[in-house]
Amino acid sequence: MTKTKILGITTGGRVRWLRTHKQLSQDELAQRAGIDRKTVNRIENGHFSPSLDTLFRLCKALKVKPADFVGGIKKH
Repeated sequence: MTKTKILGITTGGRVRWLRTHKQLSQDELAQRAGIDRKTVNRIENGHFSPSLDTLFRLCKALKVKPADFVGGIKKH
């Protein structure tokens, strides 16, 4: 199985890093993005790959441009 990595970090790891860097809980991020907290948890732990819609919602909630978030994506 391949995982999508962004600059050596999985998509979920990138979400977690941005969330904690901005001092948000999973609940706060989920509320801002309009998704369930369990979904945030599953994304961060690599159990779920977000749809484009969910990824855009997360980017908006984290105040990061989607292009900056996905820049450098590599499949390993």
